[in-house]
Amino acid sequence: MEGRGAEQAPEAAAEVKNPRCFMDVTIGGEMEGRIVVELYASVVPRTAENFRALCTGEKGIGAASGKPLHFKGSCFHRVIKGFMIQGGDTTAGDGTGGESIYGSKFEDENFVLKHERKGMLSMANSGPNTNGSQFFITTTRTPHLDGKHVVFGRVMKGMGVVRSIEHVSVGEADCPTLEVKIVDCGELPEGADDGVVNFFKDGDTYPDWPNDLEEKPAEVSWWMDAVESAKAYGNDNFKKQDYKAALRKYRKALRYLDLCWEKEEIDEDKSTALRKTKSIILTNSSACKLKLGDSSGALLDADFALREREGNAKAFFRQGQVGNFCHIICFAVDYMLPVTF
Repeated sequence: MEGRGAEQAPEAAAEVKNPRCFMDVTIGGEMEGRIVVELYASVVPRTAENFRALCTGEKGIGAASGKPLHFKGSCFHRVIKGFMIQGGDTTAGDGTGGESIYGSKFEDENFVLKHERKGMLSMANSGPNTNGSQFFITTTRTPHLDGKHVVFGRVMKGMGVVRSIEHVSVGEADCPTLEVKIVDCGELPEGADDGVVNFFKDGDTYPDWPNDLEEKPAEVSWWMDAVESAKAYGNDNFKKQDYKAALRKYRKALRYLDLCWEKEEIDEDKSTALRKTKSIILTNSSACKLKLGDSSGALLDADFALREREGNAKAFFRQGQVGNFCHIICFAVDYMLPVTF
């Protein structure tokens, strides 16, 4: 559940502008996307300034650690699904370090803002008045942290990227098994584009995550066009044998497609068309995963494709390919023989 008016930023004094910062994140060496945050400088100016300067790296080398006061190159070292993602250890990288722009640690500024919704940006600490550079982003309401951790911002765009990080598998000490790195970060000038649309510089005019849209049209035709656009980009990447990029576009297409069902204009014909399109996308996704060596994922997508559209010959074919890939000959025979091409 989210707090009432959660999307509204705290009212800023006339002379104070809440800055926006960005973090570009990779997962396992693959670019995932951009997180854009608003910092509540109007409420917690010192805490907000600490994060802003750590995004730009403008303060240079830390006096206490001798390392750059910069988030760039640091990782999200702790992930707890259904709770939060934590990063910002600029010195040790494992949650034991970090340094603020004010010195090793600085005080809790105030606890005016609450952990009232997902996407709240808050300071990690080891007790009262021990703020450094480490921060966390909530993935749900966490009222038990109120009065203990200083909230200083919110995610404006890129919550989908946060969710992707949240779902990375973890090992000991909740550390992600894949490296989740901030490869670039900085401050966005006032009035400047946030860089979320066409982030991958491929000409795609729809943001990767529907929640990052500035406006959400009511017409189902608009959403179906978005689905077809993402699918077309996926097909182009597949032809270029860039299977990871193709898979990313197919996932995007499915995200937009899932929202089509919420529109009032859905009738039987549109519903049938959407199911056919979803089956095709899942079949293509299966092919990508097979090319990338993910046989279990390929089989799962092929199975889902068949559920959406009975008689999808390509989906049967993908299942057969997975069977061959895994050297399960009887499995392949069971699924390949009934298909006529």
